Amino acid sequence: MHKNASPALEQEFEHEPVPLSHRHSTRSVSAVWFGFPMILTNALFGGIITWHLGFWPALVAILLGNLVLFAYVGALSWFAGRTGMNFALQAKRTFGTKGYILVSGFLSTVVIGWYAFQTGLTGTVINQTFGWNALAVTAFSMVLYTAVTFLGVRALSLLGMIAAPLFVVLGLVALWLVGQQHDFSAVTQWKGAPSAAGAMSMGTAVTMVIAGFADSGTMTADFTRWSKDGRSAVIAAFSAFPLANVISYLFGVVIVAVGAAVDPVNNGGNFLSLLMGHGALLSTVACLFVFINLGSVCTHCLYNGAVGFSHLFNSKMRVWTLILGAVGGLLALAGVWSYFLEWLSLLGMVVPPFGAVMIVDLIFMASFSEQRAPQRMRGSAFAGWAIGSVCAIVTHLAFPQLGEAVVGLLTAALSYTAIIKLRGAKTLRTLEEKNA
Repeated sequence: MHKNASPALEQEFEHEPVPLSHRHSTRSVSAVWFGFPMILTNALFGGIITWHLGFWPALVAILLGNLVLFAYVGALSWFAGRTGMNFALQAKRTFGTKGYILVSGFLSTVVIGWYAFQTGLTGTVINQTFGWNALAVTAFSMVLYTAVTFLGVRALSLLGMIAAPLFVVLGLVALWLVGQQHDFSAVTQWKGAPSAAGAMSMGTAVTMVIAGFADSGTMTADFTRWSKDGRSAVIAAFSAFPLANVISYLFGVVIVAVGAAVDPVNNGGNFLSLLMGHGALLSTVACLFVFINLGSVCTHCLYNGAVGFSHLFNSKMRVWTLILGAVGGLLALAGVWSYFLEWLSLLGMVVPPFGAVMIVDLIFMASFSEQRAPQRMRGSAFAGWAIGSVCAIVTHLAFPQLGEAVVGLLTAALSYTAIIKLRGAKTLRTLEEKNA
């Protein structure tokens, strides 16, 4: 059955590990991840961080956030490449054969929220930049992004190979245009806007970097399970964090630091407007860039959600691509996408603790988890997640300067480890008492 599958519509292995015979090259899997962070949103965030902190502190925050992402996504990717298991299969082992439904269902819903947000944003950006009808563009985007995702992970890889170079080229063109009127020698001297002094801490900036890919980063196995082995999967993760992610942030950093940003408080280092008014050719390329760039985000999120829901309902990825593509698209058309950002960011705080518990369970405690009999609901895993999430939320509300994302990751990992160790010690004492 595998051999007769169409190369364009190959099996997606929603319910089983990807067999070695169907794994992809390191280059192909890396292209999936490398193209994902090459987005205008990152240039926007990079600029906002720079506006508040200054050039050098912004670089430190961006690098620290990416190192955390690499350790986090890299670990989950290594396990995915070694086993071929998607996120749902991994979550089933850690949270239980029924418990995983809560985890996978939650994250799959969150990423569809991001898909709806970015699809609606496509219509808005095109409308503001070129004056086209926002609803018509959003509807077209919904159809386009759903169609690309329907083709499967190979289409995502191809899109990444186009999106990443195009982002770099147009970013460099924007910087060249900026250089006609601004002096780049003063970039490193930017200390941050006086009006923004003290409004953002280093911890908040690091959290902003981590939160940008907390959801899909946790579900990285859906992409990196296609790697030939764990090492290739880690290379694919590295291509995104720190490589592609840092590059995309840097464009925003430089544009704000040199003083060329348009509305840096809200628009950060978004350089799209800088490309306008320089001829029909550049404007046309910039228009295509919006669809390719935001389309890269939308297709990845839709793919994550479709793989997750297909496993939950024992169905096919492509069936759920059509369902979720339509549902998310309708939410975008209804305009409710504009209300998503705040609650999606809030939910982002409670997502990394899921991954932290899975890393400890599947990698650092592999000798236990591999021998453990399947359980319907693993309370210890949910307890570790809950402690990490509560600590992240408390940090967000009371001590944002500490960085809630990092606090959530560490406390979830440590608390789950402590719970398992204490439970193991208690079991050992019980056995000794029975044998006494």
